[in-house]
Amino acid sequence: MKIEHIEIARKNLKLARPYTIAFKEVTKVENGIVTIFSDQGNKGLGAFNPSHEVVGETLDDAFTVLTNERLGFLIGRDIRELHQLCFEIQTRFKESSSARIGLEIALYDLFTQFLEVPLSFYLGQKIYSKPTSITIGIKNVEETIKEAREYLERKFKILKIKLGKDLEEDIERLVKLREVFGYGMGIIIDANQGYTIADLLQFYDGIKSLDIPLIEQPLPSGKENEMVALPKEILKKIAVDESLLSPGDAEMLVQSNIACGFFNIKLMKCGGISEAIKIGDIACRNGVSLMWGCNDESIISITAALHVAFACPHTKYIDLDGSLDLAEDVVQSGFVLKEGVMSLPDRYGLGLIRN
Repeated sequence: MKIEHIEIARKNLKLARPYTIAFKEVTKVENGIVTIFSDQGNKGLGAFNPSHEVVGETLDDAFTVLTNERLGFLIGRDIRELHQLCFEIQTRFKESSSARIGLEIALYDLFTQFLEVPLSFYLGQKIYSKPTSITIGIKNVEETIKEAREYLERKFKILKIKLGKDLEEDIERLVKLREVFGYGMGIIIDANQGYTIADLLQFYDGIKSLDIPLIEQPLPSGKENEMVALPKEILKKIAVDESLLSPGDAEMLVQSNIACGFFNIKLMKCGGISEAIKIGDIACRNGVSLMWGCNDESIISITAALHVAFACPHTKYIDLDGSLDLAEDVVQSGFVLKEGVMSLPDRYGLGLIRN
């Protein structure tokens, strides 16, 4: 099976429910869509949606590099060269994590269609279902309770609460959630770099009785060394997100004295399935658990992340709700979501059905 041609398209998937995080308000969603066509009529699909605040790249930047001229080296290549093709993509598109991830997802989809197996099967599936957290943005206590009730009525098992703008209100929101809903639901939190060390210590003192097992990226990226001063009971709950963009970052974190408990891997940060697997391997060798996150993304890339997450035995949390609030999408049925639990259908490749 050889690559015949490649199409790159921009799609506004819109957002059914705008939300706020510590450093921005999100009101619309544009994704880049990659389609790789084979000479046998198969199509591999990929998608990308960078966060400029995290990777320093916009969607426009990605489209600037994804030109026919720069993609020419892939045309006519045998899809069985998958690992060599991914190596060349990582080498040729170093400046664009979006280009790398969009192309790699489409290649892995096409390759595993050729093998007639799901991508998770090819990668070595260890996990077959897991509850995903669903995110509540920064809002007041009353609105937080209202949205939480909606998600619990839809049978979601874990809420992820965005924090980081008002420390006192952050604590109040979590305390109130436990008062109203008890301890039968899971709660994890994401401060999106919104705290100082002093804030984090004060925050933890206010919530340590609330059974919060994971605190995502409380400190700004670049302040990782400050975490050394934190008590171990806090460190083991910290998931690094914006501080972890590459396998090199993962190596730095495990070789330092920062004994964080979790790596948050996002395909949109690390620039490819092949790079995500490397980060996962580093975490596994060093006793670090995995959380798999996302941006506001098409089902295409959410499904790809789920396949990779299920191939890692140390995946503890999935936060793959990025397609759930989209007003529309270009595909359907990449994953199965039932009562807040995600699983994969038994279909070749990513198992996508194009709309």
